[in-house]
Amino acid sequence: MSLQLLTYVVVGLSFALYIGIAIWSRAHTTGDFYIAGKGVSPVANGMATAADWMSAASFISMAGLIAFLGYDGSVYLMGWTGGYVLLALLLAPYLRKFGKFTVPEFIGERYYSRVARIVAVICLIFISFTYVAGQMRGVGIVFSRFLEVDVTVGLVIGMGVVFTYAVLGGMKGITYTQVAQYCVLIFAYTVPAIFIAIQITGNPIPQLAFGDDIAGSGVSLLDKLDDIVTSLGFNQYTAGTKSRIDVFCITMALMVGTAGLPHVIVRFFTVPKVRDARISAGYALLFIAILYTTAPAVGSMARYNLMNTIQTGEVGSVDGNLVYDERPGWFRTWEQTGLVQFEDKNGDGRVQYYADANPEFAAEATRYGWSGNELTVDRDIMVLANPEIAGLPNWVIALVAAGGIAAALSTAAGLLLVISAAVSHDLIKGIFLPNISDRAELRAGRIAAAFAILIAGYLGFDPPGWVAQVVAFAFGLAAASLFPAILLGIFFKRVNREGAIAGMLVGLLFTYGYIEYFKGLFLKWAGAPWGENIAEHWLFGISPEGIGVIGMLLNFAVAISVSMMTAAPPERIQDMVEHIRIPRNLEVQ
Repeated sequence: MSLQLLTYVVVGLSFALYIGIAIWSRAHTTGDFYIAGKGVSPVANGMATAADWMSAASFISMAGLIAFLGYDGSVYLMGWTGGYVLLALLLAPYLRKFGKFTVPEFIGERYYSRVARIVAVICLIFISFTYVAGQMRGVGIVFSRFLEVDVTVGLVIGMGVVFTYAVLGGMKGITYTQVAQYCVLIFAYTVPAIFIAIQITGNPIPQLAFGDDIAGSGVSLLDKLDDIVTSLGFNQYTAGTKSRIDVFCITMALMVGTAGLPHVIVRFFTVPKVRDARISAGYALLFIAILYTTAPAVGSMARYNLMNTIQTGEVGSVDGNLVYDERPGWFRTWEQTGLVQFEDKNGDGRVQYYADANPEFAAEATRYGWSGNELTVDRDIMVLANPEIAGLPNWVIALVAAGGIAAALSTAAGLLLVISAAVSHDLIKGIFLPNISDRAELRAGRIAAAFAILIAGYLGFDPPGWVAQVVAFAFGLAAASLFPAILLGIFFKRVNREGAIAGMLVGLLFTYGYIEYFKGLFLKWAGAPWGENIAEHWLFGISPEGIGVIGMLLNFAVAISVSMMTAAPPERIQDMVEHIRIPRNLEVQ
């Protein structure tokens, strides 16, 4: 069976499974649609949370970033896992005890303000649409390669599948679909890693193969990788280049952003008891760890295989470069997607791949007739292309395609549902039509989800960076806007509506403005006014991926300052906070 046909079969079966689950678990009430009727077990919720959160950024892009950034890519591992510790300890059980449907509903009631609820909805929509842009890019990448269709067609197919099980099943359907998607994506991620680990080191455990010797060489994988990349002018793989403050800020923004993401938080409203919320977070961290401890090995092995394919002889030797006409099949197929590009600058028919940004190496390379790096490899393809580069069986490659699609669609569905809930429950029912019936609200939620899917597909055509980068921006926005309002709402009774509203707006506007200035439409309109060295112009040396920490600090400072200068919250609100925070009545339904 050909790879394309096998991929169609595997992916088609996975789609049939997801849609079948959605039909089986169709939402009949608003409780089913928003929070799955509060009937999900902690284990199932932990798996669904892991799938909801391990998006295309985790499956497709994170190992690709590690492959090219090396040590610097560890910030994503630390940030995205550490956030669940914060979530389990500081937010999940208290929000479940509060017992409402959405994050804006909590903020609206805690800060006794419709305006606060509307501001929270605005923050949620900014975060969710930024996040979903990355997921739709992931869907487009997978479809464009493995189903050999145009990116536009791939996005439409993905949107159609999400529409079916998100709009039909609501949170109930999404939850059990995500359980299946977790099984698909974790199997699809670990099986190729085991194959390639055996192939390179002889060790079947990727986490151990990461630090093992290359089979028959007596040289460790990381030492060999360091030698290869530095000899081509790239930074040492095991050494960091980011400043300490940027590493700290990116890690902290990702951690706090994880704890503030609305589509993750809402998962803890779906369990029966307060205690189950904390148990769910523990299970989610365990299920996530399986992929995250494998990712460094996948990234390093992908970079090693790529370099060995391109550089087939001694570094610096013209004979040591891949002859373009003899390029392997994986190179040809990924070229068709535009995600691998070759430009023969010196007309010698060979692929020169080196860091032409390194002036010393570039000067040396000119002695061999090289006139600049000729190969561009999109970082987001590394996990998907790795099995093909390694020559693994077609069924493994098809499995990876299904896993990549599962990762992107699972998170996209969760994000689209929180957007839908924000519109139908927080705006329509909570603000404009408080007497709307459950049936009409459910209909409004489904219509809102349909419109959100259309907008998400549009954003997937032109996201402002790689998948993991775009997702990091969403985490920064969550850290700067919703997280402080939620945390202060639980643990600081003195914070009032004026402070919360001012803090959320300042944090959101500052963080979004910074990201927009360095990464967004401003660059398309005006170009980079600072020249090529953007990092010199970052505030305190902090990149857009980490600026959410500064936005968060501004949010805290403004919220507390404004609250202290205005009237204290009503007594009933302070009593409510007391009830939420103190861990009593743990069996409350």
